[in-house]
Amino acid sequence: MGETARKPYIVGIAGGTCSGKSTISTKLEDILNKNFQVVSFHMDNYYKNPGITTIAPITRIEYEEANHPDSIDLERIYEDIRIAVESAEHDVILIEGLFALYLDEIREQLDLKVFIDLAGDERLYRRIKRWEHQTVDEIALRYLDTVRFRHNELIEPTRWHADLVINGTLDANRGTDVLASFIKLQLKK
Repeated sequence: MGETARKPYIVGIAGGTCSGKSTISTKLEDILNKNFQVVSFHMDNYYKNPGITTIAPITRIEYEEANHPDSIDLERIYEDIRIAVESAEHDVILIEGLFALYLDEIREQLDLKVFIDLAGDERLYRRIKRWEHQTVDEIALRYLDTVRFRHNELIEPTRWHADLVINGTLDANRGTDVLASFIKLQLKK
């Protein structure tokens, strides 16, 4: 009798904008790839083009929206994840992004749900460093106008779905090592 294909271990990594999701996901992938077949899905790669716009609730300024699930090509990410799960080529599937714990269709498949916690002021500082092509005023206004609002509305509540909350303050913290060790243990079962 042939062996039944083992379901991959699926990890969702969520948190606010610039909280360290991609950094932790990349570090985790590097650690796990030494012994396992890992594939990562980064929601930033699934934004619709052209994107959607939103009107800020307070200032009424119109912005391109990147902090709402409607800005993501959900059909494409769901299909890509389905194919990865069914292919039986991967031991671990990492799904990283703002909505990894928000979207039922993804969250319900997760074996482990991780939320990266980082205070809003530090996330804003990281945005300022990342978005060098915009002025500090433009970045701050957008953050205060829409990003913070969407975080409080959609992202922060998903913390309650998390099995593990990791401190995003340090890029190279022990939380990622603990996470990798836990996943390795689960894969040996």
